[in-house]
Amino acid sequence: MARIVLWRHGQTDWNTINRFQGHSDIPLNNVGIFQAEHAARELAALKPSKIISSDLQRTQQTAAALSAVTGIEIILDPRLRETYGGHWEGRTGEENRKLDGENFTHWLTGGDIPAGRIGESRSEVATRAVAAIHDVLSQDSDPSETIVFVTHGGTSRCILGELLELPVDKWGILGGLSNAAWSILESHQNHISGAWFLVEHNAGTIPEPQMGDFDSDVNA
Repeated sequence: MARIVLWRHGQTDWNTINRFQGHSDIPLNNVGIFQAEHAARELAALKPSKIISSDLQRTQQTAAALSAVTGIEIILDPRLRETYGGHWEGRTGEENRKLDGENFTHWLTGGDIPAGRIGESRSEVATRAVAAIHDVLSQDSDPSETIVFVTHGGTSRCILGELLELPVDKWGILGGLSNAAWSILESHQNHISGAWFLVEHNAGTIPEPQMGDFDSDVNA
């Protein structure tokens, strides 16, 4: 059985003030480093065989915590990056509502439109991120391995929506991942065309307000 873990990075200062990060390369804050180290000890118990990470520093720092306790080398793949937010990057949700309210609201409510007018749509993010997962699985000689993909809140939701074959406008029904939390999908086939099942979601955390680019009108 193929098993993939989608692990969101730890907290950043931009998360705490609801600032759209996207491709902006923001590091973890002290809380985020603690979150990553704490979560890594739990994820190590799953005995992962590979760690694939977005190349942004907040995910690399998160992945490094798991690498430190497992000895597994990190493989970087920029296709696991967060949604490129165009003109919305670096602005808070409140600022984006004031400056581009109609488009921002349409995107928040599930519209498959370019983020920030010149950025990526949800379907575009899903296409590149799922391709990254497919490439890893297609090279994997042991379908029973557990592979950890260290990525972002918005990208995780796009991957989940695509692999669970939900309509794009329904991806929002999947609750967002808290910082350093993860979701686990399993399939009886070692490739993307197999049926995937969500066996854990937002694991490793207690319910709390989501902080990220993709989660809600309050926190986008």
